[in-house]
Amino acid sequence: MNYMIAVQSDIGIKKNTNQDSGLIKVAETPLGKVCFCLICDGMGGLSSGELASATVVREFDRWFEKSLPGIITASGFDADELKLQWDNIVLEQNRILARYASRKGTRMGTTICAVLFVGNEYYIMNVGDSRAYMIDQQVNLLTKDQTFVQYEMDNGRMTWEEAKVHPQRNVLLQCCGASEVVTPDFYHGYIAPDQVYMVCSDGFRHVITAEEIYHQLNPMILANEQIMNENSVRLIELNKMRRETDNITVALVRTCQGD
Repeated sequence: MNYMIAVQSDIGIKKNTNQDSGLIKVAETPLGKVCFCLICDGMGGLSSGELASATVVREFDRWFEKSLPGIITASGFDADELKLQWDNIVLEQNRILARYASRKGTRMGTTICAVLFVGNEYYIMNVGDSRAYMIDQQVNLLTKDQTFVQYEMDNGRMTWEEAKVHPQRNVLLQCCGASEVVTPDFYHGYIAPDQVYMVCSDGFRHVITAEEIYHQLNPMILANEQIMNENSVRLIELNKMRRETDNITVALVRTCQGD
């Protein structure tokens, strides 16, 4: 499988710092090309959220360069080891960020949404409410938010319409750095050529519709990386025009036929 990639981030119209961080990398391996995509949405006073998200992104960047090659060999890919390594990174980063915040007398944390594409499969890890989607004939949500309103909906105590306007709709149940215990959710699926995978912070998706996302980011439209970046910016500007107050970040991976 081959990949086209793009990532765009914007501070938005209200905040003084951009607390989102993102990463996309493609590498050659004995199993062909692999692609890794990560979005972290930081939170905390002053620059704490920016520091939290950037710290976690740097650690996953180091993992991609140093550890991932050890679990991809000509004989196959060790998915169990991937889950173990990602779990360990999250647990360690949770301790590091919490310890740093305690010394500074503040709270800080970050969401994490990571996607690894290997062969004809994807592996996703999610903490918080950043999201991963797959776009083919429609926009398909691949992750579930770790939020109060999602928990209430899962337990039949809240409708989707109620969740959209609930005063606690942005309350996270888990956050790396600000939770005593962090338990990531893991997802697995299969990929095919001519699909678009989108990973975004929550600021990207609050005030635009799935139809608007599909119109700009469907695989028939995204013929090259220039269009991927241009259309990502168009949607970011649409968010800002509609007065989205959060930072806005989106990363795209388009699958292409190839070895």
